[in-house]
Amino acid sequence: MSHFDHHQLDGKLLQLLVIVVEEGSITRAAQRMGVTQSAVSHLIAKLRTIVGDPLVVKSGRGIVATVRAEALAVQARALLDDMRRFATSAEFDPASLRTTFTIAANDFQRDLLLPALLLQLRRQAPQVSLRVVPSGVPSPDMLRNGYCDLIISPRPPDAADVLQKRLFNDSYRVFYDASQRAAPRSPEEYLTAEHVTVVYEPRRALDIDQILAARGLVRQFVAMVPGFSGIAAFVRGTSRLATLPGMLRNTVMQGFADCPTPFDSPTLPMYMIWHLRYRHDPVHRWLRAALEAVVAPSLSAANRLPAPG
Repeated sequence: MSHFDHHQLDGKLLQLLVIVVEEGSITRAAQRMGVTQSAVSHLIAKLRTIVGDPLVVKSGRGIVATVRAEALAVQARALLDDMRRFATSAEFDPASLRTTFTIAANDFQRDLLLPALLLQLRRQAPQVSLRVVPSGVPSPDMLRNGYCDLIISPRPPDAADVLQKRLFNDSYRVFYDASQRAAPRSPEEYLTAEHVTVVYEPRRALDIDQILAARGLVRQFVAMVPGFSGIAAFVRGTSRLATLPGMLRNTVMQGFADCPTPFDSPTLPMYMIWHLRYRHDPVHRWLRAALEAVVAPSLSAANRLPAPG
């Protein structure tokens, strides 16, 4: 049992624990905190004495957090949230804020919204940074345990302590290489083609794929990739089809032709999602307002990009 004075715990030590557990690397933790590796090692040694646990152990050429460190990091995130709320008030001044916001998003949402969000945030808070993590299949625990501050997703997790707000709607389009084929002219022609799609882990297909399967419309998937950025390479130079959010036409699917789906398909809503405990938090409200503010300009900019030739 440790007899170290727990009053020596401070926000810097708690932040260190969270960052080391998230990064799994002393080097990356030091870079993220803006300190030397020796400073990180010194703080880890101090924290080990306080909690009576190694916290990290060697694994191959790197390190891995202990089970105790993982559990403590969850508590540390909650304590850091409390400290942030303690230090802010209704007169919250973004210019004095120094923090990293973690947002879970896929590559479509990331590229469409988050560069503009970072610009928006840093205009008012020059010391703020963004950390983007994969959203995969979003779960309530991602917000409950502090893994991220916000999730952007078309499918909010179903939980009483999770809040959501719609950001925009998109529609599904069928993408294809016009040098290899024409647009599918009928549902039958669409269904007989080879298809490429996105499947997130743990194995969740796009909404459109689930809807078509529920209608009994069977397609031949020849490639399934974990993100939208992997689609183009499997479609280019082939007669394959990919049914994707239409806004991808001017990003990862630029240069491909696209057409409406040859059947009725639903719109694709996009939500920002956060935990109930942040409903009235002034810093989090500021973050959410900043994200809402960049949606319309980001969509407008995407739609102004030149169409594929």
